[in-house]
Amino acid sequence: MQRIIRIKVDHNDFQKMSLLDQYNSLLTLLKPHLTERTFSILATPRLIDDNQYLGWYTALQGQPIFLNSVTDEVLKKQISEKLQTRISNIELTIKSLQLSDEQQALVSSWLPRIKSLGNQIYIINGEPVIINTFEDLILPPPVVAPSAIPVKTFWRWWHFLILALLFAALGSLLYYFYPFNKEKMVEDVPKLTIIPPVLVKKPEPVPVPVPVPEPVPEPEPVPVARNCIPKEDVIKNDNASKMVMIFDNSSSMTITLMESKSAIAKYLATDFSMLTQKEADAYEARMTRLPNRLSSSKKVALSTIDKIQQDINIALVTLTSCPVAQTTSFYDYASRGKLKNKINKLNPLEYNSATPLYSGVQQASKMLNGVNRDDYILIISDGEDSCSKSNICSLASKIAAKQPRLKINIVDIAGQHKIDCVAKSTGGKVYIAQNPTEIVNQMNKAVSDLNITKPICE
Repeated sequence: MQRIIRIKVDHNDFQKMSLLDQYNSLLTLLKPHLTERTFSILATPRLIDDNQYLGWYTALQGQPIFLNSVTDEVLKKQISEKLQTRISNIELTIKSLQLSDEQQALVSSWLPRIKSLGNQIYIINGEPVIINTFEDLILPPPVVAPSAIPVKTFWRWWHFLILALLFAALGSLLYYFYPFNKEKMVEDVPKLTIIPPVLVKKPEPVPVPVPVPEPVPEPEPVPVARNCIPKEDVIKNDNASKMVMIFDNSSSMTITLMESKSAIAKYLATDFSMLTQKEADAYEARMTRLPNRLSSSKKVALSTIDKIQQDINIALVTLTSCPVAQTTSFYDYASRGKLKNKINKLNPLEYNSATPLYSGVQQASKMLNGVNRDDYILIISDGEDSCSKSNICSLASKIAAKQPRLKINIVDIAGQHKIDCVAKSTGGKVYIAQNPTEIVNQMNKAVSDLNITKPICE
């Protein structure tokens, strides 16, 4: 993908960051159901350069040209018509989808923003691309109905009518009171000569030419959503997406899920040298009893692997000790049993246990493409890096710039929000899970959001 433009942005602006997150959710929702041509009008945003800029990317190839800088009015009109056709195709596709209330609300709020006149439009190889400003809506002016034809007033005719009545009354009075020979007057009245009316043929109305409407281009066919994977893609698909699971295997993952956050904070701050060996052992046994963070995460991860579609190969990165994370090769569908055995055997080290998260994300990104295809990372962890002082948010921004199609989702076991920037920079999401039920639900949501759980077509 190539970058069209970068725009300076305040990543602390909650409203704009919220709109950015919503827009990425919209792209994730629409992409599987639109043709590449229709989807190409929606540029993809990524936070880059330490979250100081918002970069806009597209899969189209060619020199981006700002539409407002084009002087050719014919070309401008063609691009505007093409843009309206693409937006109409999006609306038609949305009407054909079965959306949840949450998805419908997202789509309804964003369709007007896609049409906003405040957006920047670029032309790339004859195709329009929308750069959303995330500013207030500027909608096209409404079509004003032609004003009603003024009704001709007849008040002025009342003046003539009143005058005519007055003259008629005056004439009657004169006729009645004035002394003259009325009989003679009647005799002198000349015979009335009736002149037959002359029929004047009205000219036939000149026919007004009816304007012929311009032909409306037929909408592009709405793609049928394919909710399964063809068998041939499972057998051999060199460009199929890949996934890396980053699994926290540090000692903090042994903390129980049956205690409150305040009790866990107190346990982590306890000076065990002030306790007797018996007291320390009892305290540790209570605070690490099952179900704990690790046991529940492993259980859900094993069931999650079974749901991931068969054409996606999966690798494992474990965070066990400093200085670097441990990686495996990719497991195909036939070898997933080996991957599950490896996860099932994870246990933190008794000594030197740590969380090399920066190393894990860095190595996982190098194992994936994220440029020519959609690739995914799923992080399951309860905290931040404890091995490196390097800024993991800057690392995520660099990954997003170099691998714009690499998405990172996070299942945060402790709910500390320490590494939210990793997901946000790459268009992913953070799922908080602090009890066994939440871990199941949030893990399922995290994988479902990646859209990689399709079965084989029958």
